[in-house]
Amino acid sequence: MKIKPLATDNLSTQAYGALRGALIDGDFAPGDRLVLHDIAQKLGTSVTPVREACLRLVSEQGLEIRSGRFLTVPELNLGRYLEIRKMRIALEGLATAEGAAKATSKDVDRLAECQARFVKASLAQDNFTAIRLNREFHFGVYRLCGMKMLLGQIENLWVSMGPILKVYYEEADDHYLEAEEHVSIMAALRDHDADAARDALVRDIVRGGEGLLAYLGGRATN
Repeated sequence: MKIKPLATDNLSTQAYGALRGALIDGDFAPGDRLVLHDIAQKLGTSVTPVREACLRLVSEQGLEIRSGRFLTVPELNLGRYLEIRKMRIALEGLATAEGAAKATSKDVDRLAECQARFVKASLAQDNFTAIRLNREFHFGVYRLCGMKMLLGQIENLWVSMGPILKVYYEEADDHYLEAEEHVSIMAALRDHDADAARDALVRDIVRGGEGLLAYLGGRATN
């Protein structure tokens, strides 16, 4: 877990940011146990701000309370994944469509550079880097919409999505390594085609989850 000690001000807020970022980054897997005392030691603070931060994440459904000493990352099951996917399609599709009218050539060039690094990391099976660059690409697309409230809601979804992506890269059979629909998204953004951009984003989410669906289905039958 790549969590660094905190500065001395606003400890609860900083702890929340550190833990939220770690969840989004895929530092935790579904079912992982977060012991409050251990996290406090890593952050260099007392348990109180860590507990406050974790309770915020519980309210966002990124963590679950199991006892007074520890929390857990929600277990991954088919129903949870499909619910998150449906919400992603709605919110991220909206952000992508809204951003299509505002995208510039420089914006798309930056996305293309990110995509090239993502493909390199994916083919090299550098999972940590691939997760980070996939997120960087997606949020590079979503930020084009300029809608702060919408982006906040999408970030909340990715608190739950980060641990799922960790499973996707480490355990599920992946036949979508290069995320080819990213190329279609960029082409639609260059053309300022909102419908095509949204459709490509939806295909990316669905195609990216095929291996995970097979993994979850196989696990359910075992």
